[in-house]
Amino acid sequence: MNRESSYPKIYRVVRSIPSGRVATYGQVAALAGLKGHARQVGYAMHALPEGSDVPWHRVINARGEVSPRSDGGSEHFQRHLLEEEGIPFDDRGRVPLEAVRWDPDEESGSTPL
Repeated sequence: MNRESSYPKIYRVVRSIPSGRVATYGQVAALAGLKGHARQVGYAMHALPEGSDVPWHRVINARGEVSPRSDGGSEHFQRHLLEEEGIPFDDRGRVPLEAVRWDPDEESGSTPL
């Protein structure tokens, strides 16, 4: 499968993450039918055009951290956006996944796809 052909599925899942919640790259991949392809979710987030309506900032790594970027600095912006939505960070820069991880099954009993 062409990597870019899966991007719409990934974006559909990410658009479903509500404000004040996060999902991991692996979780997004699994919900998009791409289990085991967490890195592909990262590529899809990186490919978003500026001004996109996809809430990319709600996707974090499995340790509950904002992943560092090669461009430097955008991870600080991502943390800022998450904090504005009420997502707390501990002194190690991690969010409490058990408290803020999105569970689509709790959302109206349906999956985003």
